[in-house]
Amino acid sequence: MVYNFSAGPAMLPAPVLKKVQAELLDWQGLGVSVMEMSHRDPIYVQMTETAEQDLRDLMAIPDNYAVLFMHGGGRGQFSAVAQNLAGPTATVDYLNTGIWSDFAIREAQKYVSHVNVLDVMTEIDGLKQVKAPEQWALSEQAAYFHYCPNETVDGIAVHEVPNVRAPVVADMSSMILSEPIDVSKFGVIYAGAQKNIGPSGLAVVIIRKDLLETQQNSVCTIMNYKVQAAEKSMYNTPNTFAWYLAGEVFKWLKAEGGVEAMADLNIRKSSLLYECVDNSTFYENRIHLKNRSKMNVPFQLKNAALDEQFLHEAEQEGLLALKGHRFVGGMRASMYNAMPYEGAEALVDFMTRFANKHK
Repeated sequence: MVYNFSAGPAMLPAPVLKKVQAELLDWQGLGVSVMEMSHRDPIYVQMTETAEQDLRDLMAIPDNYAVLFMHGGGRGQFSAVAQNLAGPTATVDYLNTGIWSDFAIREAQKYVSHVNVLDVMTEIDGLKQVKAPEQWALSEQAAYFHYCPNETVDGIAVHEVPNVRAPVVADMSSMILSEPIDVSKFGVIYAGAQKNIGPSGLAVVIIRKDLLETQQNSVCTIMNYKVQAAEKSMYNTPNTFAWYLAGEVFKWLKAEGGVEAMADLNIRKSSLLYECVDNSTFYENRIHLKNRSKMNVPFQLKNAALDEQFLHEAEQEGLLALKGHRFVGGMRASMYNAMPYEGAEALVDFMTRFANKHK
């Protein structure tokens, strides 16, 4: 059995892939692939409407929010957010908790003159953690507050929704649909699809409708939230295959018990791996307990000279893509919704045997 621990594009649910494979050449008995369908065809449009409704059901999205299926992945939204939600002379707040926050900040600085960067990471006793909210230097009148609840590279999570005055914008690319959230606490939620939704190249945007009126005059039309909402995400030809596959993932999630079931599964998987690391003198995790991610678990071998051997032997056992991000090294196990509990068990079993062999 092969388990893919890639941070993204990530493992997709096997039942979804099997269904897609079975109907790839003949979708809904039409004799053509879904990839060959016009996005204006009533049958395809019905599929998109079902996908949106299933997502609304899964996340309990209120009626005063629009749901958009857009191009460009998560990185496309780094610039789209700034152009749609703030004028060029506005002030915006960005919580900087890691590499993806930093990339979002760099894009915002191209379109907004006052980007207030909140450098909130600290290290105490060798453990990285996010400073308490009362230590954040928030702006008085920010157009929006942006943060990334789950940083995939370092495995840093902000588990509580920040209580701020400005509309909260969240990059949920790596944790959307992994647990219940209160959508009404956010102005905008966006997510690249390639972790918990579907294949890469698609982004989902959930936006409170009053914020559709705040875009800059120069916003790129294809990234204009108001235009995309009015056109039902079909201002131009969308990523038809990715949208279809995302819809199948939504159906699978509902059949599996929804985000509540995923939350339980993800807690059990991550807890099993963290327990293995914490109870070992061979491995370590350098993130404070309060900011540990349930999606991306980084860990280091205390003897880094064994890293390559660890990766080689893991791959031989079907445990793939465990190499840590090039910026931080070590190992990283990404365990999104599609990773079964058995995958975490197989990894822990291998880690235990490898540690015993090299003590």
